[in-house]
Amino acid sequence: MSATHLIVGAGKMGGSLIRGWLENGTVNAKRLAIVDPHLGTDAVYAVEKGARHIDEPHDIPNTVKVVLLAVKPQMVSEIAKSIAGYIPPNALVISIMAGTSIAQIERMFGARPIIRAMPNTPSSIGEGITAITGPAGLDPAHLDTAEQLLSAVGIVRRVETEALINSVTAISGSGPAYIFHLCEALELAAKDVGLPKDLAPEFARQTIIGAAALLAQSDETPETLRRNVTSPNGTTQAALDVLMAEDGLAALMRRAAQAALKRAEELAQDED
Repeated sequence: MSATHLIVGAGKMGGSLIRGWLENGTVNAKRLAIVDPHLGTDAVYAVEKGARHIDEPHDIPNTVKVVLLAVKPQMVSEIAKSIAGYIPPNALVISIMAGTSIAQIERMFGARPIIRAMPNTPSSIGEGITAITGPAGLDPAHLDTAEQLLSAVGIVRRVETEALINSVTAISGSGPAYIFHLCEALELAAKDVGLPKDLAPEFARQTIIGAAALLAQSDETPETLRRNVTSPNGTTQAALDVLMAEDGLAALMRRAAQAALKRAEELAQDED
């Protein structure tokens, strides 16, 4: 059975996609080829199930129809020099690299169908959200293919322009780090109000986990859920008076997202 799918980079995100494909039956292991000198656990499992580990570029099968780029952006230029010439000319290239534009990928891999995607780290547990986009005139069937592959690790949404991929990067791509930092801050606050240091992390973590689960299961808006927790002149209201001040959490989050967006745009320009 010849490989039809080539994944370049089998680290955390690439490995998550490999696991999702195999678990969901999206890609048969025997149809998968992997380019990465250091295989992670998921890639090793795939090879054990029949995937092909490519050691030399000339071993890339000429039957490959889809290539997924999951390497660090700073590595892709060198990798492209070695493998681009061995990838079939009509193969669809899907990139999940942050800050690397479709134009940049085309310069490295040649004129072929290219889709840019931005997943996030919750994809590692099948709870991700990914944005995808392609250039004008791209065959809609290619977007269908990308959506099918990436939905193995969570929700997939199409955005109209590539510029919006940078916006997505600032929200869902970087966003998990904002939530993890919130958990850190809540843990520090827990200790500050007297919770023992062995209990503070658990109370902070489970509060966020529980609230997120409630948000996921409820049909109500975040605003309504917030109001449901808040009694007039109560303890929650006292805290929200601080968080919702003019320079409070909403303003801080907007500044954080704008900073992430600016950096994503700078990264794309650096390579032009």
